[in-house]
Amino acid sequence: MFRLLPQALATAVGLLAFCAGGARADGLADIQKSGVLKVGVFADFPPFSSVGADMSLKGYDIDVAKALATGLKVKLALVEVTGQNRIPYLTGHRVDVLMSVGKNAEREKVIAFTQAYAPYYIAVIGPKATDVKGASDLADKSISVNRGTLEDTSLTAAAPKSADIRRFDNYSAVMQAFLSGQVQLMAVGNDVGAQVLAKHTDIAPEQKFQLLSSPDHLAINKEEPALLKVLDDAIDGMKKDGSLDKVSTQWLGKPLDPKDLVD
Repeated sequence: MFRLLPQALATAVGLLAFCAGGARADGLADIQKSGVLKVGVFADFPPFSSVGADMSLKGYDIDVAKALATGLKVKLALVEVTGQNRIPYLTGHRVDVLMSVGKNAEREKVIAFTQAYAPYYIAVIGPKATDVKGASDLADKSISVNRGTLEDTSLTAAAPKSADIRRFDNYSAVMQAFLSGQVQLMAVGNDVGAQVLAKHTDIAPEQKFQLLSSPDHLAINKEEPALLKVLDDAIDGMKKDGSLDKVSTQWLGKPLDPKDLVD
């Protein structure tokens, strides 16, 4: 079992939570008072998070969330979210932290981000027989995508007006639309795409081109500096002690490359 967090994190948490004059230490104080860290995760986003054979959520994000809760010495509550409701869940304080969030200027107006903790890029995938080499080739093509996600905004920005973008409410529906022939292509992350490339050789799927490289961050509400520092320190600790490499090797099949964590 890998070491979850450096021992120093617990000390940092205490110092930040009970800082000068008893002032409120933002979301961190609320988490410690309740004894629960509420983390928003997708339920169908393997290998980052998905339901295992025992009906519990498993994956890269789940292991990292468990590490965070252990470091904070609180219980972990996993809250299932979708691409369209997860930001409102965060801003409405139904969750304390969101996993697997891509950082962009629009989102930074509403929420705050930790440093990157996982590699992620978005690609267009289609059958080998479909001739697509770049965004201009999406003209008059049908493409499935998860509504309200970074994949959706990236595809919408890049695709010609004649592209038929079909939005679905979860990744399972996005993949099913592609595999059943409802659409010609799909725009997904490297994680989802890897499953299709590996398991569906009958249609010879392949990655056509990348839309965007956007490593995953934890997202929290703005104006929560104490919580932000604790989470950043936790990610630093997992990088330094090798536990994040172990998570990556287990779920993504390779250790982390620092270049993959640069926005």
